[in-house]
Amino acid sequence: MQQATNCFDAELIIGKEGFGKVYKGTLENGEVVAIKVANPESRQGLGEFQNEIELLSGLSHSNLVSLVGCYNEDSELILVYNYMANGSLSSHLYGRDFVPLSWKQRLAICLGAAKGLLYLHTGAKQSIIHRDVKTTNILLDKKIVPKVSDFGISKKGPILDKSHVTTNVKGSFGYVDPEYFRTKFLTKKSDVFSFGVVLIEVICGKPALDDALPTQQMNLALRALSCDKKGTFHEMMDPYLIGKVNMDSLNKVL
Repeated sequence: MQQATNCFDAELIIGKEGFGKVYKGTLENGEVVAIKVANPESRQGLGEFQNEIELLSGLSHSNLVSLVGCYNEDSELILVYNYMANGSLSSHLYGRDFVPLSWKQRLAICLGAAKGLLYLHTGAKQSIIHRDVKTTNILLDKKIVPKVSDFGISKKGPILDKSHVTTNVKGSFGYVDPEYFRTKFLTKKSDVFSFGVVLIEVICGKPALDDALPTQQMNLALRALSCDKKGTFHEMMDPYLIGKVNMDSLNKVL
């Protein structure tokens, strides 16, 4: 891994979070990969890494990130994934490094991500609830095919006749299902709620939470719900999409 990342060169860092750092690397065969290196001082990070290995090793779907390999020795934990050349969905919606996505592209990305989530919920041996569905966790490959990523806090779903899993609330502010937050009952519907927030972001081109706005307007989903009740949701639409969207298509998404 040192060779692949030029001794973990800081210039190759493409992501940095509490769990550690993500590097862009090149394997000996020329394959470009993303290399996630855990912070050994983060107990939470280590637990999430182990959870991701356990879950991803048993999953295979065109709309989920693929785990290429892992390394766990001498307190060093490294995960290797296929490299996603077009970054995250969020970077295309309100970043400055990419040309805005067309409505057709946005629909295709949402459809692909939905297929990935459906596979998690119904296609695996035991259902898996992602628990952190958001635009930064939907990555895009070189052909802009979406891949749901980051399974660190994902949870296996209920078994037999159980309707839910009781667990401490985890997720990202702005995306967490209010019912799950209130009861600590985790179900597949929690992912569906989070994905609904993603759809609103895709239409509006705005982040789920914007702390630059007044408190009452920070939460995009609540603001969208209020505007929808007033019949003014169209005013929240991404300016780039105005005049370029078939309204029947938009209404189906809503």
